[in-house]
Amino acid sequence: MKVVIADGNNLMRIGLRTILNTLQPVKVVGEAKSSEELLECLKSFTTDVVLIDYTSDNFEIDVIPKALQKSPNVRFLAITPEQSAQTLVNALRSGVQSYVKKDCDLGEILDAVQETAKGKKFFCGQILETIQRASIDVNDIDFDSFTCEPISLSEREVQIIKMIAEGLTNAQIAEELFLSNHTINTHRKNILSKLGVKNTAGIVMYAVKTHLVSPNKFLFAGE
Repeated sequence: MKVVIADGNNLMRIGLRTILNTLQPVKVVGEAKSSEELLECLKSFTTDVVLIDYTSDNFEIDVIPKALQKSPNVRFLAITPEQSAQTLVNALRSGVQSYVKKDCDLGEILDAVQETAKGKKFFCGQILETIQRASIDVNDIDFDSFTCEPISLSEREVQIIKMIAEGLTNAQIAEELFLSNHTINTHRKNILSKLGVKNTAGIVMYAVKTHLVSPNKFLFAGE
């Protein structure tokens, strides 16, 4: 998994490199301090994921579609401070595949990198909340010009769906999977968004219909 870090802040690049070095399959192949350096990096190195703060000094959002024209297989994971809902949507339409905030916990950032590298979308809970408060449905955003792959569930999300359907709370799931409550909440929000359902009942119905859990568990519960 080859990653380029694109951020105008030296301290942030050092921090992200340190975090990513804790992941065995990840190799940081380049760093960019500007849009121009990022485009040069993508020419020089085979890259799977670009971790980018397009709001930092010497960067602009336009670099993402420019990069995708030259390197269409590269996946962009944005990691920025808090932004308005419309700015987030514009970034997604520009070609950002996944989005987390800089104050997310370590596990959430690492999950985002791994899922993005697999070609899947990942949004931290805070990003989803910002978009949804503006009454924007992530599923309504036009991603088609940048990828033809459907949104699919990760192995972790399938695992969490099963546990939700079995009646476990966020806290219980977090304890069993050795993750933070915040990370589980993020996964739950992503699952709701991907399945197009609004609550736990919708997740349970999906789990039953797709045979992730047996309907007998619910038919005979309480007997």
